[in-house]
Amino acid sequence: MEKSRLETKVGLFVLLGLVLLGALVVQFSKGTSLFRGTYILRLHAANIGGLKLKSSVLLAGVPVGSVHHIQLEPSGTNVTILLQIYKDFPIYHDARFVIEQSGFLGDQYVSVIPTTNLPPILADGADVDCQAPFNLQEVARGAAGFVQRLDETAKKLDASVTDLRAQVLNATTLANFGNAVTNLRVFTEQALNTVGDINTIITTNGAQVGVAVSNLVLFSTQLNRLGDSAADLLATNGANLTAATKNIQDLTVTAQQLAADVRAGKGLAGTLLQNPQMATNVLVLTENLSIFSSNLNRLGLWHILWRPKLPGTNAPPITPHNRP
Repeated sequence: MEKSRLETKVGLFVLLGLVLLGALVVQFSKGTSLFRGTYILRLHAANIGGLKLKSSVLLAGVPVGSVHHIQLEPSGTNVTILLQIYKDFPIYHDARFVIEQSGFLGDQYVSVIPTTNLPPILADGADVDCQAPFNLQEVARGAAGFVQRLDETAKKLDASVTDLRAQVLNATTLANFGNAVTNLRVFTEQALNTVGDINTIITTNGAQVGVAVSNLVLFSTQLNRLGDSAADLLATNGANLTAATKNIQDLTVTAQQLAADVRAGKGLAGTLLQNPQMATNVLVLTENLSIFSSNLNRLGLWHILWRPKLPGTNAPPITPHNRP
């Protein structure tokens, strides 16, 4: 009986030792210790991926704590992660918290990436934001959607090419294009022949072309000299030309004034134009002068002055009404 009790006690002691040993192994394998002081940081992330309790917390790759608790927010949109950090490792407020994965299929952990280490230091219970882990499945779904959109784009492009062939690259269009190419070739040949003819003309008439160019240069030189002479003339006689122009302007004004006076009946010309009787007398005088000049040309001055009179008559003087 006593032997049985002793074996039971020994078994319980061994079992308890194994349990304590297993707990210590697990505790030390996660990087935490029961004899080191710690403080808590509250991380807030939209998704934690495969992060689990007791996952490691690495600061610049060095284990500084572990994940103590994971809690889903009542809203269901965020997750709160409690980190247990050793007091030996202060973390500054500008550090970045990212959930990463060791290897392609390894365990996930919380990585703390220091930046400039500007104070203050995160205190116990501080709230910080955490970047969600890289989600391979989400990337795969996005890539699948992209491939699907790319396939749809390829189908649309193929349909566009088909329509292009049907509308543009049909037999009529290709025939027109062939005709255009033929016409272009003919035009090119004609252009080459024209250039050859021009070269022949230039080669044959090179001397005449040279003389024409020389004459043109000489004419240009003489024209420049004429321009220089005109400029010198204007510079030398500028004042005289200005005075002449002023005199012409004054003469124009005087002529306009005389015309105005004539229309107004001023002066001899105005009086003649405005007085009918004087205008009639001037007409009669003009007619008499015309008759006198005609007789003078026909009879001579001596015959007019010494014309013999008939006996017993008193010949009246020659007038426009009794001229021979």
